[in-house]
Amino acid sequence: MQEAGKAIIGIGMMLVVIGVVLLVAGRFGLPLGRLPGDMAYKGKHASVYFPLGTSILISIVLTLGLYLLSRFRR
Repeated sequence: MQEAGKAIIGIGMMLVVIGVVLLVAGRFGLPLGRLPGDMAYKGKHASVYFPLGTSILISIVLTLGLYLLSRFRR
């Protein structure tokens, strides 16, 4: 039970960090959500938005961050 509690706290802390990064990115005018590769379709009755470029960027940043975290934990 103790490990599950630690995991939930870790996930919560990670969500807080992601939220702060998004707030800071918005204040500095970083174009998250408007990067090249983000696709948007607006039809007559529906609109679809797929942030492919933003997803790739976030994936790279998270991968590097978790890699560095795992290297320091050893």
